[in-house]
Order: sequence, then C-alpha cells, then structure tokens
Amino acid sequence: MKDRKTPFFYAGFVGSFQITFIILKLCGAITWNWWLVMLPLLIGAVAPIVFLVILLTVAIIQSFFKKW
Repeated sequence: MKDRKTPFFYAGFVGSFQITFIILKLCGAITWNWWLVMLPLLIGAVAPIVFLVILLTVAIIQSFFKKW
C-alpha cells in the first residue's frame, strides 16, 4: 500500500505558512507587499508545473539523442 501522507503534509506545511502570513499582514505585524504574503501559494502552484516541464524537456532530449 502506498504512503499518501506526503502531498497532504506538503499542503499542510505550505497552508500553515500561508495562513500565518495572511494573519500577520491583516494584523499589521508585517508590512510586506501582498505578493510576498501570497508567495507560498504561488510556489505551491508553480512548482509542479516547472517539474513537469523539466521532465518533458529531459525526455525530448533523450529521445532526440537515441535517434543518433
């Protein structure tokens, strides 16, 4: 049986940072721009896309060199 705790742990880890940053921003404890406050959410959304693009690029390069 597969261990399916890793994605949920990551979501909880990133989510806890996100909630903490939003609360600190709304309370005035930090004076960051909103894009910095929302950065954990953006990283969580962009990281899998970047990973897939890298995998696809490596696969294309490997298939190209196998033809030679």
